Amino acid sequence: MDYRPLGRSGLKVPALSFGAGTFGGTGPLFGHWGTADATEARRLVDICLDAGVNLFDTADVYSDGASERVLGEAIRGRRDKVLISTKAGLPTGEGPNEAGTSRPRLLRAVDEALVRLGTDYIDLFQLHAFDAATPVEEVLSTLDTLIRAGKLRYIGVSNFAGWQIMKALAASERHGWPRYVANQVYYSLVGRDYEWELMPLGADQGLGALVWSPLGWGRLTGKVRRGASLPAGSRLNATAEFGPPVEEERLYRIVDVLDELAGETGRSVPQIAINWLLQRPTVASVILGARNEAQLIDNLGAVGWALDAGQIARLDAASAVTAPYPAFPYRRQAGFARLDPPMAG
Repeated sequence: MDYRPLGRSGLKVPALSFGAGTFGGTGPLFGHWGTADATEARRLVDICLDAGVNLFDTADVYSDGASERVLGEAIRGRRDKVLISTKAGLPTGEGPNEAGTSRPRLLRAVDEALVRLGTDYIDLFQLHAFDAATPVEEVLSTLDTLIRAGKLRYIGVSNFAGWQIMKALAASERHGWPRYVANQVYYSLVGRDYEWELMPLGADQGLGALVWSPLGWGRLTGKVRRGASLPAGSRLNATAEFGPPVEEERLYRIVDVLDELAGETGRSVPQIAINWLLQRPTVASVILGARNEAQLIDNLGAVGWALDAGQIARLDAASAVTAPYPAFPYRRQAGFARLDPPMAG
């Protein structure tokens, strides 16, 4: 397993990590992601650790905290062998202080996560969404307090706009508070919006990307084919409405190239899609969301080899879209030359 620095920090994370959203799944969304109990989860953790995958990502909203509880049970007795990443900020109830990242919400959210995870510290804590109602100074001073208390070690964000990240980084520099070092983002061959603004920001400001849904919300598993119905077991049948939309013809164009490369390389379609991501600028770790051992073992095969430049160029071309303004005129200029390979479009 390759280990990479997490942004501008001293923490090394594996190129592949494991998303525990499949643990303890309940409800219309998470119930279709996966329903692993503690026994199943422990086996998946065993496979990950054997492969060198020691970073496990979860969140308080995943199945109302069940994901954190099951992950805590699965790593019991080997806390020193794993890195835990979790998130808070999305609504967890109907009350006025059960959403957002105010001081009381963050203090309570961290303490409750620690209990569910069965640990006394979190390696990486990320804000799950931007809270426009809470000043960034309140958020960052609270995170600083939690880090000083030893409850958090590193901090990051997820689903933030570029200006929101920069506003927070400026406040951190102004007050001497800890900086965000991670940005958990949606990024895949069918979803390359990360490249327009957030990728250059990450390269400039030292934020490592943790990629969620690298297979495009289940569209790049090898089960979706031009002219064919979705397989009965595909979670897209029940969850497509929750995920980012994808233009159908573009999806099939990408899948066609993935199929060609699978035939050339002897690798699976998911392995090729993940390997492409691993060669993109700023990517620190790609989060795998396997529901079972077979999926996990196949996805782990995305490392230890690399697509060549010609194969990457074919995937780039098949997945390219025109960037929105103001990105499209400027990506052709010299400022993007250091982002190699070039961005889409």
